[in-house]
Amino acid sequence: MPIRTTGHHQPGSLAGSRYKAFVPDPLPPQPPVDFAQADLVARKERADQALGRLDGITLMLPDPQLFLHQYVRKEALLSSQIEGTQSSLSDLLLHELDAAPGVPLDDVEEVSNYVAAMDHGLRRLRDDDFPLSLRLLCEMHALLLQGSRGANRQPGRFRSGQVWVGGASPAVATFVPPPPEALDTLLAAFEHFLHDTSVPPLVKAALAHVQFETIHPFSDGNGRLGRLLIALILCNEGVLREPSLYLSLYFKQRRAEFYERLDSVRVRGDWEGWLGYFLDGVAETANQAVDTAQRLLNLLARDRARIATLGARAGNVGLVFDEFARRVALSVPQVAPRIALTPPTIRAAVRTLQELDIVNELTGQQRHRVFAYREYLDILGEGAQPL
Repeated sequence: MPIRTTGHHQPGSLAGSRYKAFVPDPLPPQPPVDFAQADLVARKERADQALGRLDGITLMLPDPQLFLHQYVRKEALLSSQIEGTQSSLSDLLLHELDAAPGVPLDDVEEVSNYVAAMDHGLRRLRDDDFPLSLRLLCEMHALLLQGSRGANRQPGRFRSGQVWVGGASPAVATFVPPPPEALDTLLAAFEHFLHDTSVPPLVKAALAHVQFETIHPFSDGNGRLGRLLIALILCNEGVLREPSLYLSLYFKQRRAEFYERLDSVRVRGDWEGWLGYFLDGVAETANQAVDTAQRLLNLLARDRARIATLGARAGNVGLVFDEFARRVALSVPQVAPRIALTPPTIRAAVRTLQELDIVNELTGQQRHRVFAYREYLDILGEGAQPL
């Protein structure tokens, strides 16, 4: 591996405690990444091929937005779990339906904010033709931290004070990001790198994620926004039509290696080691997403075939089933405005779907009941149990 200096340490003090903050060099790395090392060319090819399959299968889905609507929610859940929240996928769906979940409300709002931030970022890039920029990241950060938990963490604004990761003070911290007075220069260079068309998109996403985590430009929410940035770059660069690749499950399952790879970049300049880890994660995650989409397609086909055997009831039950296929979790009053059936007919169809063991009730209540497409939720929620 070539010898690299990836930045420098800047001394500082806080309340009489001395520390050294790390100030990273601008991207791309110098000397350049050695793609001959650690079989990076072959690993990048595997990642590119897996992304191509993933992008293709979204076109095969009868309603791609159906899959993506829920898949984004799974990513939001996983990304927030890495930061310590304890919500489940069903908790989030109940929260979005205004049904009280059995976990702290702040946890579920934090996950919901992640969905809102991702939706906003993609809408700005596509509908408004807005550039991927520091301003857009600030807009997304404001949504990410909206609500009681993030209200005092400068939502939408770059930090004005020193932060650190791990430990009671920066003197004993695991990592100390750059001081606030260095942020303007660092972030200007970071934005310039985001617009660099000479860097392959996958490599850009990998390098940008580390740089964002290292700069740590906000008082809170840096990890979640840094993970969102990966999907934004791949969509903005045209690698994916839809935000269907999320690495939070991979990072969650390999947390120790994730932090080791970040430290190796900062301490030894081992960008090759990080890229290998990242590219393997892209290939694995994309292949898992393809498998999930195929299993969901098979599930939908199987259950529609079962409903088709119901005779005269098949039409009404099929209409109600299609609504659950679109949203996964619904109450009868929420189904009613969507289809031309009366509430008693919808309730009868839901009872039939329960008898077929296709949907089940989530709240355990007699009133304001919410039903979920059980097996769809189980497939989508694999790996999304709280830590």
